Amino acid sequence: MNDAINPEHYLKFKITPEQYAMENGLDYDQGNVVKYVTRFKDKGGEEDLNKAIKYCELLKEFYYGK
Repeated sequence: MNDAINPEHYLKFKITPEQYAMENGLDYDQGNVVKYVTRFKDKGGEEDLNKAIKYCELLKEFYYGK
């Protein structure tokens, strides 16, 4: 699959992170957590996990002031 929105590293999943986020009404930051955690083994490794952590930290700050 040569698709910038749904690249090959998502083919093994039943739905893409984008589909999951949209179907469940997730916001941008929540969707990025799902995206980076879903793909880390096949694409970005530790860097993707660090990105997911950063988005979790942004969510904590926004919702809880932490």
